[in-house]
Amino acid sequence: MTIDPPGRPESSGPPPLVRLLQEFSLEANRYVDSAGGRNDMHRTDLNALAVIMQHTARNQIVTPGVLRKELHLSSPATTALIDRLHNSGHVVRERQGADRRQVQLRMTPKAYRDGGAMFQPLARHMAAAMAEFTPAELEIATRFMTSMIEATVSAGQEAAQQTVPPPTGPHPTAPQ
Repeated sequence: MTIDPPGRPESSGPPPLVRLLQEFSLEANRYVDSAGGRNDMHRTDLNALAVIMQHTARNQIVTPGVLRKELHLSSPATTALIDRLHNSGHVVRERQGADRRQVQLRMTPKAYRDGGAMFQPLARHMAAAMAEFTPAELEIATRFMTSMIEATVSAGQEAAQQTVPPPTGPHPTAPQ
């Protein structure tokens, strides 16, 4: 017998596969927090390095504005983030090309070494888990995860465009 929390219909809730995706996301975040914490790096620092790595792999220039936009940070928060990454030896600021005013961000060899060390246990465990599947099964899983990422990006874009409806009734902190 299952007991649903009060106020929740008996049959509501995401399908089991969606619950597994939510659990995977939560566990991945916990891993990042744990690995980053052991190296005095916050999740935002690691996300910034991931953004820089992705753009670099596509031969795209990474600027502070790119980080600000992709990580949804304010300009002061972006500056503080870049300062942390620079001071830790993970990022260098460079001025290249025709517009010498534009600051470009590049990961250092130290960032690649530290990142590899932080994520090596996760990679090892994931490789062992993936070895239990056939190439055909992994192809289906890859297509599925690609679709889930695309759906999540689309939902995030839609959510960002929605306006918050005004509250209907007394404000929770207002005296009654």
